[in-house]
Amino acid sequence: MRVFANLDAVRRAVGETIGPGEWVTIDQAMIDRFAEATGDFQWIHVDRARAAASPLGSTIAHGFLTLSLLPRLGNALYRIDGISARLNYGCNKVRFTSPVKAGRRVRASFKFLSTEDAPQGVRLTIAATVELEGSAKPACVAEQIALLIKDEGAQA
Repeated sequence: MRVFANLDAVRRAVGETIGPGEWVTIDQAMIDRFAEATGDFQWIHVDRARAAASPLGSTIAHGFLTLSLLPRLGNALYRIDGISARLNYGCNKVRFTSPVKAGRRVRASFKFLSTEDAPQGVRLTIAATVELEGSAKPACVAEQIALLIKDEGAQA
């Protein structure tokens, strides 16, 4: 676990890569729960028989499920102290470069690209790569932005 003591430590870490982390299995139960949460019941995600007969040979995770794992994967790798909250500010770019079949494992690495001062604290731009076990291509690459809201009682 990499711990950043404050926003200044985050600023100094620009250019560094953290990870990869531990593997996380994306099983069919997780895919089904995501379908329930989002209302996206496309057959390639939830119809095991039909997906098995498809060229992919299996159901696959929703791309947005893979993307939504970034906070979980990041929280297992690093922590930022001296902030009151870390909010998802958005993404500049997202690509789903390999399908994640049910039962496969993923893990992530995060590279801090830049920081920008904001009225509430700092916007941190991060390049996230979600690796797919056994694949030369990642499952997902994303440039995400986090708004790190300064804890007024902490040092910069």
